[in-house]
Amino acid sequence: MLNYTTKSAVLFLMFNRPDTTRRVFEEIRLAKPPRLYLAIDGPRKGRKDDSLLVEETLEVVQQIDWDCKVERLIRKDNLGCREAISSAIDWFFENEDEGIILEDDCLPAKSFFYYCDTLLEKFRHDTRIRHIAGSNLQRGVKWGDASTYYTNQSHVWGWASWKRVWKDYDKDLKIYDEKEVDQRLSDIFTDRFVLENWSRIFRELKSGMIDTWDYQLTLINFFNNGLSINPNVNLISNIGFRSDATHTSSQDSPYANIPLEEITEITLPKFTLPEKKADYALFNHDFDLEERWRKHNLWRRRFKRWFREKL
Repeated sequence: MLNYTTKSAVLFLMFNRPDTTRRVFEEIRLAKPPRLYLAIDGPRKGRKDDSLLVEETLEVVQQIDWDCKVERLIRKDNLGCREAISSAIDWFFENEDEGIILEDDCLPAKSFFYYCDTLLEKFRHDTRIRHIAGSNLQRGVKWGDASTYYTNQSHVWGWASWKRVWKDYDKDLKIYDEKEVDQRLSDIFTDRFVLENWSRIFRELKSGMIDTWDYQLTLINFFNNGLSINPNVNLISNIGFRSDATHTSSQDSPYANIPLEEITEITLPKFTLPEKKADYALFNHDFDLEERWRKHNLWRRRFKRWFREKL
């Protein structure tokens, strides 16, 4: 696995962090993809440091010393996370039927490229599978005896997919309205607080309150009843948790700098069904479910006592 050469095209998404870009690019360089797509957002207005950092970042990815077709999408102006990343992936899948996507803070394990190549080929025409995730955020918990497991959640810290999936993507979620989405989300989730959070996220995406692109992919995969394949070991470490990050600024996050492991053999679960408990474990942390249920049950007990006293 140490000298593995990837078969798949790779899209590398960058902005203004030459140090993390250098570390991720070194792993891409070792994997020697036959086609490399480089996309970088432009400097923000009024930020002189951005111009220098973007320029330094571009210098990092000039070090291509293997036989490779290179395509570049270099933005002169800053588009922001939502538009820059989604349009770069549009560009990638306009030219490729499938491929691997890495951002400049998502450090891959050596076997990540082998893992993606294998699963892209195996599930190329299986429309049940919509996403291949590289990160494992389960904090040591393994799901089943296989080296992989299925979920409904779509993690994007190092991932792979197909044009057949991305064609459904819509950063503005135009075809969905709030009323019908609330109903359909209730068909997916039974926990009221999980449902409330995804309904809120949907509304904030539609209104433009959240400048991101990835929640949309997750929601669309939910609405298409799609499955994601996840490794039972962690193949991606997010090295970008720091103050200059767009969304991952807390260095104390349990998801920051998770150690990398390697996958030596790819085995699949016997049943092609999502591990709902794996998704719930993440929702429990991200949405603070235990504490919210504790407060809810405490309020309910207080209300019952008050009601009995009034009888």
